[in-house]
Amino acid sequence: SRPDGSAMVYAASTTDNPGEVYWYEDGQSTAITDLNSGFSDSVSLVTPEHFTVPFDGGHVDVWVYLPDGEDPVPTLLNIHGGPAAQYGWGFFDEFQVYTEAGYGVVACNPRGSSGAGRDHLRGVVGTWQSDDPPDVIDVTAALDGALERFPRLDRDRIGIMGGSYGGFMTARMTARDERFRSAVAERGVYSWTSFTGSSDIGQWFPNGYLETSLIEDAEAVWKASPLAEATRINTPTLIIHSENDYRTPIEQGEQLFGVLMANGVTTEFLRFPGEGHEMSRGGSPKHRRERFEAILESHGRHL
Repeated sequence: SRPDGSAMVYAASTTDNPGEVYWYEDGQSTAITDLNSGFSDSVSLVTPEHFTVPFDGGHVDVWVYLPDGEDPVPTLLNIHGGPAAQYGWGFFDEFQVYTEAGYGVVACNPRGSSGAGRDHLRGVVGTWQSDDPPDVIDVTAALDGALERFPRLDRDRIGIMGGSYGGFMTARMTARDERFRSAVAERGVYSWTSFTGSSDIGQWFPNGYLETSLIEDAEAVWKASPLAEATRINTPTLIIHSENDYRTPIEQGEQLFGVLMANGVTTEFLRFPGEGHEMSRGGSPKHRRERFEAILESHGRHL
């Protein structure tokens, strides 16, 4: 950029373009690369619809991706990681893959997400032990709002999925809401109790969000864990975890798998050797393709 800020070069993507490099000057942006037009022209890319749902003191942003056509489509509720990540107006290959496969995708930024101010970001701190955490309320409201606004979304064929915090939420939502006919839980936290001793951030991350620790209040730490209510899960669930995940170690997925198996829930466990927490984004191309294939096969079987 120029020292006076009057011009700069930047990279940007949109929901239906993986990205280009742009020159900005005098209030105008001009693309200086054409890296992805061939790709964009060769596939069907979807631009989402956006709406908001209110809560006391704020609102939740929601996006809905729908494939071409007029027929009803199965619904996939996606929950991002973090929880301080966010969905937005950039390109996200996963949603395009799912819409191309014939699904309607619902995504939102519940309380706990970044991008909407400090209060929104910290809106889940100290709440995961409660019976009605605000993020569960927000995600439920986002799904309900999408189903009301977009009649093509099939209310009888709803799946849910997410990774990391999204995996944590997938397990919590399926324990609390019987609408889901299919679930994919990836690299999630399912027991804060064991996470404290096994994760590379286990000594501080749960303390910050739970506002207590395993030593101070083991009962509260356990109550905030999806495993504490996993016996209520009846949704067929695919659990995906990487063997070299140090952020949410694979023992987390193994514990959830064991509980679901013991309760007779239809469940599968897909392990990726040699991969870490970022496998879905930075893993080997072979494993990333296999992951997509497994997700689509699992949802396709149950939806």
